[in-house]
Amino acid sequence: MSGVTITADGRDVEVSNADKALFPADGITKRDLAEYYARIARTALPHYRDRPVTMQRFPDGIEESGFFQKNVPDHFPDWIERIELPKEDGTVTHALVNEAAALVYLTDQGCITPHLALARKDAPRRPDRLVFDLDPSDDDFGKVQETARAVKDVLDQRDLPAFVQTTGSRGLHIVLALDASADVDALRPFMRGLAREVAESHPALATIEQRKSKRGDRVLIDTFRTAYAQTAVAPYAVRARPGAPVATPLRWDEALASDIGPRRYDIKSIIRRLAQTDDPWSKIDTDPIRATALVS
Repeated sequence: MSGVTITADGRDVEVSNADKALFPADGITKRDLAEYYARIARTALPHYRDRPVTMQRFPDGIEESGFFQKNVPDHFPDWIERIELPKEDGTVTHALVNEAAALVYLTDQGCITPHLALARKDAPRRPDRLVFDLDPSDDDFGKVQETARAVKDVLDQRDLPAFVQTTGSRGLHIVLALDASADVDALRPFMRGLAREVAESHPALATIEQRKSKRGDRVLIDTFRTAYAQTAVAPYAVRARPGAPVATPLRWDEALASDIGPRRYDIKSIIRRLAQTDDPWSKIDTDPIRATALVS
C-alpha cells in the first residue's frame, strides 16, 4: 500500500497506506477520509480550537474493533500542539487540533472520529459548552425530534439560545454556548433539573433513566457529560458507521423537519451542503450565555 502527501494550510502531511479501505462496503479509503478532513477544516476548526481531543481510532477500518485514546503517543510530531491535564491518578496529555494538518495527521493514525472536550485548554473545569444528548431507545427519529422540540421550548422559556446537530449516529445534540465563568460541578443541577422537567412533562416520550432496562422505548435526555474532562463528538466529525455519516450542525427548522435523519449527511454530501449554505454554528460564540446565571 502506498502513501500520499496531503498539503493542508502549507504543511505537508504524509498519509501512509492511503488506499487502505476504512469503510470497506463504501470503498472509502484513508486517503478519502484525510482529504475530507483537509477540506472541512476551514469550517470545523473554529469549533475545535484549543479543545483537548480524544481520538476514536480504527486502524483496520470500521469492520474491526476500534478504541478510544486520550494520551498523545510519543511518535506524534512536535508540531502537534498538546495540553497536559490532571486526572484522578496522574495526568493525561491530549492533542489539540488547531490547524488543518493536525486533522489530516490524526486521520493517518486511524482516527476516524475526534471527540472534543467541552472546555478549552485554559479553563478545563469551566466549560463553554453544555450538551443535552438525546439518545433514542430505538430507531424512531421522530421521537428524538419531539424530545428536541420539548427541550428547546423549555430553554426558550428561559431565554437561553440553543444550537443543534445530528450526531451522525442515532440522535441529536442540543448545545448551549457559555462564557466559561462557572465550574462544571456547579452547572450539573441546572442540566439535570431541566432534563427532569422535560421528562416529567412528557413521561411517555422522554426519560432521564440511565439504565436501558428502565427506559422502555423512550428517548434518554443524557446530561452526564456535565462533568470534568467529558467530551462530545466534534462538529463535522465522521462516524464509524456504514456510509461515513457526519455529525452535522443544523438550523432548528432543519433539525425538526420530516426529511431529516441522524445520518442525513456524509463526507460527500456535507461538502455540497456547505457550498450552498453557511455553517449554522458560525456565530455560536458571538453572544455566549453567562454560565454563572445558570448556577442556583
